[in-house]
Amino acid sequence: MTEDADKRLRVAADCTEKAHIRHEIDRLDRALLVLFAERQTYVRRMAEIKQHPDEAYDQHRIDTMLAALRSRAESLGLEPDQVDAVWQVLIDWNVDYEQRTIAERTGLPLSAKARD
Repeated sequence: MTEDADKRLRVAADCTEKAHIRHEIDRLDRALLVLFAERQTYVRRMAEIKQHPDEAYDQHRIDTMLAALRSRAESLGLEPDQVDAVWQVLIDWNVDYEQRTIAERTGLPLSAKARD
């Protein structure tokens, strides 16, 4: 992959061919992967800091976060339902990762009420 592959060639309105649009979507996908990888470093660190698998699931934090993301999405002209769907998958994966990692490190089980 060259540096040129990561440069924006056109704004969406200037794309006149499918290839133009695909180039830009691929460029954005590469950038998103870098951001997701950075985000994951914080999730890993959080799993190191938390002391019990039950701490991985915080419904209040999730609700607050999704509401803020929905609001930001709307202000950017994004479909809030798409943002909900993407982040819910991300959150679910992160919670599962943290629970597994913390349980393995501490030997403590996840309580039955943790995700009720």
